Amino acid sequence: MRRGRTLIFVFLIIIIAGVVAFVAYNQYLKPPPVVAPAYTDVYIAAQPIAQGGTITEDLLTTIKIAPENVVEVMYTVEERDALVGKTAKFPFDQGVLITQAMVGDASSAVTIPGPSWAALIPPGMTAISIPANRFTLSGYAVNNGAHVNLNACFLFVDVDPTFQSILPSQTAVLMGTGVGKVTGSDGTTAEGLLLSLGSAAGGSVQGRLELDPSLQQPYYLLPSEAQRPRMVCQMLLQDIVVMKLGNFSRDAGATIDTPSVPPTDANGQPVPTTPPDIVTLIVTPQDSITLTYLLNIQQSATTQTRLSLTLRNPNDQARQATEASTLQFLLSQYNIPVPAKLPYALQPALPSLLLPVETIVTP
Repeated sequence: MRRGRTLIFVFLIIIIAGVVAFVAYNQYLKPPPVVAPAYTDVYIAAQPIAQGGTITEDLLTTIKIAPENVVEVMYTVEERDALVGKTAKFPFDQGVLITQAMVGDASSAVTIPGPSWAALIPPGMTAISIPANRFTLSGYAVNNGAHVNLNACFLFVDVDPTFQSILPSQTAVLMGTGVGKVTGSDGTTAEGLLLSLGSAAGGSVQGRLELDPSLQQPYYLLPSEAQRPRMVCQMLLQDIVVMKLGNFSRDAGATIDTPSVPPTDANGQPVPTTPPDIVTLIVTPQDSITLTYLLNIQQSATTQTRLSLTLRNPNDQARQATEASTLQFLLSQYNIPVPAKLPYALQPALPSLLLPVETIVTP
């Protein structure tokens, strides 16, 4: 009897302990149920879309965004018909979230006045074109969207401050003075001091008086050639963007990627395309004025200026302080000695540098 009561107490204790453990687990140890949040599907570009291109369903895909992050300008899956058929105002990279300000009606590829590529110019910037060839374009490594630096080289000469002409000046012969009749502007004549001035044909080059150190005799020294210009090169602009390499298309509704129409011959056959000879850069208004000045002096018959573009990494936005390159800088920076005047020389004489010529030996 006593043993049965003991078993009943044991069972009661076990049941009470189990109930307490169950309640404690549910209240303190059991993880809360995971509630799946509701997401909203919005459209993004599934692949790159060109400026002016029509947005089709195969160019789109969706991503899930929390409802509190969805704004009115986004396109949700419920607004599919409002997005498909629109036209891209700007070039879209893959994965870009599409908003209402980025697209326009299909009936007008350009929703702003002017050409479609004008929208690629950031506010406060402008585009200007400069001549180019394969040397100034780094062997045509420079292309649309490239980030480049612009270098410029100049030739400087000494000029007469008054005449603004290249030195040395031309000389004339000044004759002696005398007394004679002088006719005035009113036709009257009077006795006055005469001074005659003449010059030889073509004039004579102005020289300078030197003293021979051995004979101690003066002599008049004339230059043997025209003044040699002094060249200097410097990097003018850094990290500028190439808008387009070559000519823009003149077709209606063309985009920046639309190729220009190739020229044709008399039979209407297309002429083989030539390498691009022009490049359009996106610069500040002040830099555009500087380039305009350089273009004008570049086209001058008496002034020679050379512009060249160097390709740079688009992710590199650093600015480098550079020193202008002159003959003096070249000799000092790279430790180039000026050759000494020796009492012997190579034969034959080498008056100029020649490019190496490859000799092909045939068997």
